[in-house]
Amino acid sequence: MSKLQWNRAFALEQTAGDEELLEELLILFKDSSADDFTKLCQAAQDGDTEGVMAAAHSLKGASASLGIEGIRVLALEMETAAREGSVDCALTQKEEMAGLLAEIENL
Repeated sequence: MSKLQWNRAFALEQTAGDEELLEELLILFKDSSADDFTKLCQAAQDGDTEGVMAAAHSLKGASASLGIEGIRVLALEMETAAREGSVDCALTQKEEMAGLLAEIENL
């Protein structure tokens, strides 16, 4: 089973069953998540907890709206750790996030 844990039925429900809209939203998510991930990695490398929090929060919200639970959970962990003053979670889990984001390309 994929660690991505995408609830496609939930995502489709969010678009009132509009498959085309869902495809458009996935394209937007792919673009925005790539940008957010770049920001997250840079902030983590710089020790910037505010930057990690912001990027992780963005990833969390966007993935939640599309029912992509694996990314949402990991982003929440990163955001919570950064809120507590640590970028360690982002540093140690960025490869896992990269893998999950790569899975998005196959949706």
